[in-house]
Amino acid sequence: MKKTILFALTIALTITLTIVLISSRKKEKKSFNIDQNLEYCVAQANKTLAVLPDSLGIPRNVAPGSKDWNLVGYKDWTSGFWPGILWYLYEYTGDEVWKEKADKYTRFLTPLSVRSATDHDLGFQVYCSFGNGYRLTKNQEFKDVILKTSDTLATLYNPKVGTILSWPEMVKKMNWPHNTIIDNMINLEMLFEASKNGGNKSLYDMAVKHAETTMKNQFRKDYSVYHVVVYDTVTGKKIKAVTHQGYGDETMWARGQGWAIYGYTMVYRETKDPKFLDFAHKVTKIYLDRLPKDLIPYWDFDAPNIPNAPRDASAAALVASGLIELSTYTKDAALAKTYLDKAEAMLEELSSKRYQSANINSSFLLHSTGHYPNKSEIDYSIIYADYYYIEALLRLKKLKEGKDLFAPLSTNKFISLKKDN
Repeated sequence: MKKTILFALTIALTITLTIVLISSRKKEKKSFNIDQNLEYCVAQANKTLAVLPDSLGIPRNVAPGSKDWNLVGYKDWTSGFWPGILWYLYEYTGDEVWKEKADKYTRFLTPLSVRSATDHDLGFQVYCSFGNGYRLTKNQEFKDVILKTSDTLATLYNPKVGTILSWPEMVKKMNWPHNTIIDNMINLEMLFEASKNGGNKSLYDMAVKHAETTMKNQFRKDYSVYHVVVYDTVTGKKIKAVTHQGYGDETMWARGQGWAIYGYTMVYRETKDPKFLDFAHKVTKIYLDRLPKDLIPYWDFDAPNIPNAPRDASAAALVASGLIELSTYTKDAALAKTYLDKAEAMLEELSSKRYQSANINSSFLLHSTGHYPNKSEIDYSIIYADYYYIEALLRLKKLKEGKDLFAPLSTNKFISLKKDN
């Protein structure tokens, strides 16, 4: 009898241990593999390099059903994202080949530093390219371009209004005397960087004032953002607010909210002013509260045809990157964990077969939406989605390894630093 009971207990224990082991293995399989997805980015970028022409056309987007990148010149507002991706690939791999390619495409944008400002996008163009290049190599030529371009961007600043003019062409075209779009928050990073590296202190003051004015005028009571605010150039007062790229003026355009989350997190980093951190939390909360279960937003949270509306992977990648940084400034441990868990879940979904391009084309991600009301880049692969995706992966990797989000991933990989100094 005792042998029977002992045998039964042994069998039960074996079954229990087997179940625990299987369950453990399942959990291991489900854990998000950051390096695997960074290696995926390396492979996809190699495919893109193999088909790019020698004329230095810059990848912007791939249409649904196509394998071919639509290419743009250095003046296009998205021109800085491809060289920025190449710098991130160099940071991850430490491979000099990626550095050479990044340097090549970055220098292609040099004319931006010596021409007059045609719009606010100089920060996107120059900081994503030269900014990342300078962060990794400390090349003084890159620093000079950042300083020159920051001075150029500063010419669009209106001290009466307290913001940088976004679209000069809209002054006459739309009768928007001084217009500022939420995207402009991202360009402030270049001004902050310039002010720390030999630029005039006025660049710092300008960036702070822009953030304050935008915070005051560009948000609804629930902290959702308007795309554009139009100001009177004489009085500096707000004339109206519209959502140019959203479904309607009072709807929440997904990428616009993403620019706000990322932008105010960055402004807090540069200023350490608690009001900007508090605001970053507020603009993040409404975004997270309204997300669908899979955490990838529809192009506009109020689009009338949800759940059949297009998604915007670019907004998801942008927010994931911003949330990872925001989690590091959040004193509330539970909230910080929520931010980090959400960011990792967003990246996990973006890294699934539903969103990775894989063999469909050589971009990183599918299903981004550019300008839906203009019927432009709907359900496309878009270069800035790829940029923020790889940035978010690298930030997550650094955070998991206890490293500074903005320092080179591994100083051992950057032997060439001394050569560039």
